[in-house]
Amino acid sequence: MSKFAKRIAPYVKSELEKADQLQKSGDYALAFTHLENAHVLGQASTYWHVKVHILMLRWGIKQNDRHEIFGQLIRIIGAAALTAIKGVPTGNTGGSNVSPIAVMPIKPEHEAIITMLKDKH
Repeated sequence: MSKFAKRIAPYVKSELEKADQLQKSGDYALAFTHLENAHVLGQASTYWHVKVHILMLRWGIKQNDRHEIFGQLIRIIGAAALTAIKGVPTGNTGGSNVSPIAVMPIKPEHEAIITMLKDKH
């Protein structure tokens, strides 16, 4: 696991825990928002990028959302193949409701975390 992956882990895990709690309480839409947050935070790490897409796939399966299932299968392959060579679009939220190649703005609070952790040596 890269240094960045280790440093970003608490932030990604926090979002994943929120998503899990919300899914257990039945708030699937808000749960997916936290999966998207985890995606944005962790997408520079192959480990976290692939893991979040797998969790998005699981979300799609639980929702019986064929569009999300198919989209996540494609995105898992892309994340595994392209993250290490920096072939992922910055800020992309990772869901099948957006193009997998769309660059998107990053929430200021996420940008601050990512910048702080990438700047550490």
